[in-house]
Amino acid sequence: MTAVPAFIHPLADVKTVRVGTGSRIWQFCVVLEAASIGRDCNINAQCLIENDVIVGDRVTVKPGVQLWDGLRVEDDVFIGPNVTFCNDRYPRSRRPPAAFSPTILRRGASIGANATVLCGLEIGAGAMIGAGSVVTKNVPAGELWIGNPARVHGPAPRSDEWSLK
Repeated sequence: MTAVPAFIHPLADVKTVRVGTGSRIWQFCVVLEAASIGRDCNINAQCLIENDVIVGDRVTVKPGVQLWDGLRVEDDVFIGPNVTFCNDRYPRSRRPPAAFSPTILRRGASIGANATVLCGLEIGAGAMIGAGSVVTKNVPAGELWIGNPARVHGPAPRSDEWSLK
């Protein structure tokens, strides 16, 4: 089987050479030169990916998402439209911190549309964040968190439990 090369839309501004085979980066995206994007990813329109960002394989990033320095996204993660990430606990204009607070999205995590994830947190493997939630604490693996502030609401549905009925 021949590897499919990455597709970069002509209206995207992609400076990195680290884009895995089979990945697609759509129009009006900006990807800075030190960013790393894995294989078979789908980076939808109007996204920004900064330098110190690592995106694993088979990741979906829906429109309107900014991935800021310090974000680590493991394989098979879903990031819904307009999800907001933070990387500085006490932001001030023109005064960046000595180091940005790392945020880690573990394998298979899903984050619903318009959720906000504060910096320095870990979203566990297979965890799910409901649309519009505000995540202020670490989310353990396999849990469903919803609300503002987000709180545990039970186990996250496993992908094999979903159907199109």
